[in-house]
Amino acid sequence: MTAHRRRWATGVALAVLALLTGCSDDESPSSVASKAASAAESLGSRAGEALESATAEAGRRLDEVQNGVDAKDEITLGTPATDGDGRTTVEVTADNTADSTKSFAVQVDFEDPGGNLLDTVVVTVSDVPAGKSAKATARSTHALSGEVKAKVERALRY
Repeated sequence: MTAHRRRWATGVALAVLALLTGCSDDESPSSVASKAASAAESLGSRAGEALESATAEAGRRLDEVQNGVDAKDEITLGTPATDGDGRTTVEVTADNTADSTKSFAVQVDFEDPGGNLLDTVVVTVSDVPAGKSAKATARSTHALSGEVKAKVERALRY
């Protein structure tokens, strides 16, 4: 489990512990703590599974692109921000260096300062004219807390 997930699971465990302690008169503190730790581990495991699923889905979406060429060097990202729903967003700019209109599929990874993956999304920048740039916004699938960095993991021009 990554440090981010451990912190999240610990917070959940403490919240569960507080709830269970207030609700149970006949249980020992150690049994309540054990139940809380088990619940937190289960939640942490599900969070990890969701992240693995999102990563696999991003890979599948990029693998479906027909006649795509590596375009990672043609993509720049803005500074991550938080929208009104608490989700992290980042502006994606695609520079079309080809001699005809192209579209781009870009996998953006959201990471904590330690490089731990928090979320991954695929954004499409469609129909960019030859020699021009176009923008799209990548948005995390859920609210991310703390400092979040964004990086281009993969990018295809097609």
